[in-house]
Amino acid sequence: MVANSGFILDLTVALGASATGGYLANRLRQPVLLGYLLSGLVIGPLGLQLINDTDAIQGLAELGVAFLLFSLGVQFSLAELNRVRNVALQGSLLQIGLTTAAVAIISSLLGWANSWVQGIFLGTVLSLSSTAVVLKTLTERGETNTRHGQIMLAILIVQDLALGVMLAIVPSLNSQGALLPILGLSLLKVGAFISVAIAAGYWLVPRMIRAVARTESGELFLLTLLALCLSVALVTARLGLSIEIGAFAAGLMIAEIDYADHALSRFLPLRDTFACLFFTSIGMLIDPQILFQNTGIILGLVALVMVGKALIVLPVVLSFGYSFKTSLRTSLGINQIGEFSFVLALVGLENNLISEQKYLLLLGTTAITLVFTPILFKFATPIAETLLKSPRLQKYLTIWEAPQDLWIENELSNHIVVAGYGRVGQVVVNILQQQGHYPILVIENNEAAIQTLRHHQLPYILGDADSEQILEKASLDKAIALAITLPDPASARLLLKRSLAISPDLDVIARAHITAEIDSLTQAGAREVVQPEFEAALELGSHLLKILGNAPTDIQDTMEAIRHNRYLSIRGGR
Repeated sequence: MVANSGFILDLTVALGASATGGYLANRLRQPVLLGYLLSGLVIGPLGLQLINDTDAIQGLAELGVAFLLFSLGVQFSLAELNRVRNVALQGSLLQIGLTTAAVAIISSLLGWANSWVQGIFLGTVLSLSSTAVVLKTLTERGETNTRHGQIMLAILIVQDLALGVMLAIVPSLNSQGALLPILGLSLLKVGAFISVAIAAGYWLVPRMIRAVARTESGELFLLTLLALCLSVALVTARLGLSIEIGAFAAGLMIAEIDYADHALSRFLPLRDTFACLFFTSIGMLIDPQILFQNTGIILGLVALVMVGKALIVLPVVLSFGYSFKTSLRTSLGINQIGEFSFVLALVGLENNLISEQKYLLLLGTTAITLVFTPILFKFATPIAETLLKSPRLQKYLTIWEAPQDLWIENELSNHIVVAGYGRVGQVVVNILQQQGHYPILVIENNEAAIQTLRHHQLPYILGDADSEQILEKASLDKAIALAITLPDPASARLLLKRSLAISPDLDVIARAHITAEIDSLTQAGAREVVQPEFEAALELGSHLLKILGNAPTDIQDTMEAIRHNRYLSIRGGR
């Protein structure tokens, strides 16, 4: 009983410290996993020594890793990957290969790695980026549906998928004997396991999940998910592979069935609880003295990693025909080291592919890159604009800013330009088409949307709408109106500024994503600024007033008055 009480006390301390560290990190607008790392450092054996049984916490942390990889498999989306499949598949594999090769060569030449095997391992660790931090940054900036946002997320999906392969082969890298036969045997095991997993995922698992779901028992559903995750993980462990790849494969088994979203929603609280213990347990391994003694080395590694990965990602994305601005945003968004690198590095430490000191230096470097990511990404657009204006670089960089494709039958005049052909842009175009009075020109940088425009035989320009080279082709000086429906707030503001510079009397209607953009877009010269959230509220309010018996003219006057003062009367404290 005393031992059990001691374990419960350790678990309470670990969870309490994780919650405190995560809260403080969140308030400082930093990734919460940094709070978990620091809380582990504080309470661990090299800190205040508040935890007595670190082995037990490490055991629970292994569950956290399994649950983390299981949920990653459930969230894997072929549909999202298909949107930008070329750069996602070919580009991400090229990025991983180039990063691994560059790190292997540099680390071997500088003596950081004792062998090519260790250099390759370090390269795979550094090649991964942070899905959690990038997604959080894009969401906060409202850029998840932008061109660069889609490219970044697609590359991250493939990186996460590649993690499964890495976890499968890492244990064999340091095995005795010839490397190629050992790797071949490992890949053969992986191939056999994946074949069985695909068969089970197609015939057995969906039937089992559906049968359990029909019971309408939440507890039974969650227990089934846990049993599936851990049993498949144990099978891979018996095969000499890692439990992580088993958990990931278990998630993939239910990724495409109808209950995948429901499974994920039930599983997330459990995953988050144990995942925080994983990051806290890593923090317990950090020796502050080593970090302080090697601060200069760590900062140098941070600069080398972030600049190096950006320089690798930039030409890779450019090679797929994307503009310089989109490529630079992407390169400065995924140039950090990811949270799954912690998982891979820990497996490498256990298999003697990395020393404990280098592991700790890697942890410190990773943590700092995660902090710098949102800051650096914030300046991606200004950096791109500055470089594009440079007289020495302009003639080279504007090659990628020019229209990649355009279809305009005749010289346009008295036309309406629609920037963006997403959900909002499509509705605007459909409304204009129904009227049939005005020529339409759409500017879009998404190839899938362009295919739709080709099908409907609508004039289009493929490229970034805020590019000066693109706007020159749009004949804005002869247009009567411009509708800005771009998902990227920064691009919308830049497009507004440049379009009015070309045609000061142009009527511009712009979409605002957040309340703060309403005034900034209006002050920049937009005739009308529409905020979809407020428009939905107005529509609900008008229907409610109609039900309450208000006259239609009074309702219309009320709504128009609210729009006239830019929603000011209903913004409240926002």
